[in-house]
Amino acid sequence: MPTTVTAYAATAADQPLERTTIERRDVGPHDVRIEIAYAGICHSDIHTARSEWGPAPYPLVVGHEIAGVVAEVGSQVTKHAVGDRVGVGCMVDSCRECAQCERGLEQYCLAGNTGTYAAIDRDGTVTQGGYAQQVVVTEDFVVRIPDGLALDVAAPLLCAGITTYSPLRHWKAGPGMKVAVVGMGGLGHMGVKLAHAMGAEVTVLSQSLKKQEDGLRLGADHYYATSDPTTFEHLAGSFDLILNTVSAQFDMNAYLSLLAVDGTMVLVGAPPKALPVQAFSLIPARRTLAGSTIGSIGETQEMLDFCAEHGIGAEIEVIDAAQVNEAWERVLASDVRYRFVIDTSTLA
Repeated sequence: MPTTVTAYAATAADQPLERTTIERRDVGPHDVRIEIAYAGICHSDIHTARSEWGPAPYPLVVGHEIAGVVAEVGSQVTKHAVGDRVGVGCMVDSCRECAQCERGLEQYCLAGNTGTYAAIDRDGTVTQGGYAQQVVVTEDFVVRIPDGLALDVAAPLLCAGITTYSPLRHWKAGPGMKVAVVGMGGLGHMGVKLAHAMGAEVTVLSQSLKKQEDGLRLGADHYYATSDPTTFEHLAGSFDLILNTVSAQFDMNAYLSLLAVDGTMVLVGAPPKALPVQAFSLIPARRTLAGSTIGSIGETQEMLDFCAEHGIGAEIEVIDAAQVNEAWERVLASDVRYRFVIDTSTLA
């Protein structure tokens, strides 16, 4: 029989989240039931719940930065056991048959991966996310959280961590490479930590210098304010890789001018409107403009192991579940350093 659990759900685009109950499916042969300990708050949660990226299926429980402990496993589960420390990120399934899935790139599943919330699961139900006491997920989409990582700082790694780790790894950030991170927020602060741990020379490009102390503490070698027009003159042609985490409108061509020959700017933020790109921002220096989403399950495990090895976790503020609406307003006001994490034991 399905299990009833307490959760916080969106009921309409213009309404606050409400405490409610939802049903989690019975544990199938290949499923894992997870007792959620912490759930990170991602800006994507807010966009989705408020139908800003298309109509949301209400009532909807969001949250795709999930850390907890295995409470039950199906009869054929081999990858996880009761008591294991585990996590679930932005997807809970994929077709497993397309060319991308066969390459181990489930995040780019040609049929579309199954999102942790607001997606249609294999049984036809809408997936419900991590602002809840428990979740049931097929074992192949559950990752192990190493003992060296506390569950609360590990939760945001399942989205913010892998979203920045994947492009840094793909474009081979490391010693001798100059990497710029645009934006010093939930994604950006993880980009700084990870790029520094990979051995790159790291520069933060932020609107102001108000987070400069944080940026340098977290591993940045340099920190510049983009509101200062001389920044773009001074840094022209400087970077091998720019990791752009900004989801607001910005001058694409100004940032492309900061790339060295053969440099790449990777977008991991999603501005709400199209951004014009001038051909001559790219052509004279063989520059590349690219995008990246999360990582595969294998790469997410690699990222968690890397973070445990290097002592990397998210910078967090832990809140009770009843504070979630206030936390959302603070996210919108950029009043968090750098990720809210819900203590889901407060749902009991």
